[in-house]
Amino acid sequence: MTGPYKVIGSEISPYSIKVRSWLRFKAIDFDWIVASAAARERYANYFRIPVIPVVIAPNDVGLQDSTPIIEQLENEFSDNTIHPDDELLWFLSCLLEEFGDEWANKWMFHFRWTREADQLNAATRIVATRDPNADADDLAQRVAAVIQRMTDRVWFVGSNEQNAGQIETGFKHALAQLNTHLATRKYLFGDRPAFADFGIAPQLYNALVDPTPGAMISAKFHQVSAWLQRMLWPRVEGRFERWETLAPTLEPFLADQVGARFLPWSVANRNALRRKADVFDVELAGQTWSQKPQKYHAKSLSVLQTKYANIVDGQRLDGVLQRTDCLGYLRDIARNA
Repeated sequence: MTGPYKVIGSEISPYSIKVRSWLRFKAIDFDWIVASAAARERYANYFRIPVIPVVIAPNDVGLQDSTPIIEQLENEFSDNTIHPDDELLWFLSCLLEEFGDEWANKWMFHFRWTREADQLNAATRIVATRDPNADADDLAQRVAAVIQRMTDRVWFVGSNEQNAGQIETGFKHALAQLNTHLATRKYLFGDRPAFADFGIAPQLYNALVDPTPGAMISAKFHQVSAWLQRMLWPRVEGRFERWETLAPTLEPFLADQVGARFLPWSVANRNALRRKADVFDVELAGQTWSQKPQKYHAKSLSVLQTKYANIVDGQRLDGVLQRTDCLGYLRDIARNA
C-alpha cells in the first residue's frame, strides 16, 4: 500500500479519537475510515484482535492498541513532541496517560451503559455506524441486542451496584479539579498538548457527547468542555510549563484521582490476577471497591513500571509522588514486577 495512513475507527470509540487527535496534531496525512461492517470485513487481515482503532501504515503494516500506536509513531514523527523535556513532567504525563486509558474509561463506560437514555443514544450510534442502511425494524432489534451485550459487560470496568456511586462521585471530583487546573492553561501541562491530554481527553469527550455525563460537563465545567473541543484538533499554542506553576492545581488531581483511586486499584487488580481470584476488594478513597480482575491492565502496568524504573534522577519525582500518595504504590509495582 502507498499513500496516507489509514485509520479504521469510530466517533464512539475514545481510543479511535485519541489516535486521530494525535495524527491531526502531528499533521500526518491519513484517511479516516468509519468502522462499518463492510470496512471491518475489507480490512479483516489487519485486525489481530477485534477492536478499534486499527492503523494501517503506508508500508502495509497494521497497528493496534492506541498507546503503542502513538508511542511507535511518536518516535518516527518526533517534531512537535508530546513529551516535556523535564523528566519529572515526562513521567507524570505518562502516568496520567495510563490513568486516562484505564481509569477515566471507567467513567465513560459506566455512564454510557447505566441509564436508558445513554444506552439508547450509544447503541443507536453504534448500529448506525456499522450498518447505515438498516431499516427501522432491523435497527430497533440491533439496538436492543447491543444494549444487552454492553450492559452485560459493564463489570469489566467495575461498574456495579456497589461501585456506581464511587464512579460518579470520582467523575464529578475530577471534573471540578480539571476545570480549576485548565482555567489558566490550554492543556494539562501548559499551552501545548502532552501524552496525558491524549489519554484523558478522548474518554471525557465521549462522555461529553453522551446525554447524562454530557449535561454534567456542559452545565458547570466550561473549561473542561473547551479543552475537550480543543483536543479534537490540538496544536502548539505555547510552551510546557514548569512543575512549580502546574503543581498548585495538578497535585490535587494526582492525589485524589491517581493516589487515592487508580494506583491502589491497579495494585489490587494485579495481585488478584496473580492469585487467580474471581473477585477482589480494595479500599479506594475511603470506600470499598469490588470487581472482577481486569487482565489487560496488568500488561500496561508493567510498561508504566519500566518507565518509572528508568528515571535517572528520581529524587524530585519521588517527592511529588510522595505528596500525592502515589509513591508507595509505584514502588510496590516496581518490587513485584
